[in-house]
Amino acid sequence: MTVRLSGRLQVSLMSVLVAATWVWAAVNPYDRGDWVLENLLVWVTFLVLGIGAFRFRFSLGSYWLITVFLVLHIYGSHYTYAETPLGFRISDWFGWQRNHYDRMVHFAFGLLTTLPFMEYIHHRSGLRGRWLSLFGVCIILGWSAFYETMEMVAAVIVHPELGTAFLGTQGDQWDAQKDTGLAFLGSLLTIVWLHAGGRKPTWLQKN
Repeated sequence: MTVRLSGRLQVSLMSVLVAATWVWAAVNPYDRGDWVLENLLVWVTFLVLGIGAFRFRFSLGSYWLITVFLVLHIYGSHYTYAETPLGFRISDWFGWQRNHYDRMVHFAFGLLTTLPFMEYIHHRSGLRGRWLSLFGVCIILGWSAFYETMEMVAAVIVHPELGTAFLGTQGDQWDAQKDTGLAFLGSLLTIVWLHAGGRKPTWLQKN
């Protein structure tokens, strides 16, 4: 027996999930200053989605993908990305010396948000096929590079004493490039899945 939840109920569940995770993360974070800076992304996302909903609403699938990414990010903001217990546990499993949770979330950014970006582009321009895929990947690369730049600016201007705690470099001078590369890889995997016979989202099936 398959249980189907209405769209309104699913949106409510997503909102509760993100809100509950955010409240948990706001209580006694590892570093309050880092938590505030990391959550700028969450607040801006909610603002953009809330205001944008009056003109455009994503499919439920896209909202779920965004929700999962936000939960992953909020979890990291509680501990700082370099100190997440989940990251240390995964590192122990694979024998890594570094906490790679930040890398995993950057990969998840490309993997989870490519389709929502493509959906918006498709809605605004009507693009489909390879051109839509190309634009989706380019947006992931652009946003990743922009975020890395803004992260550095925020650390220098807003809270310079946080230093590498906020940036999460863990001593790797190529951290920004690797993060961007992993987001790119995640985006490519989404595109490969889409063109290799993966179930096309409903917003692509309509046209």
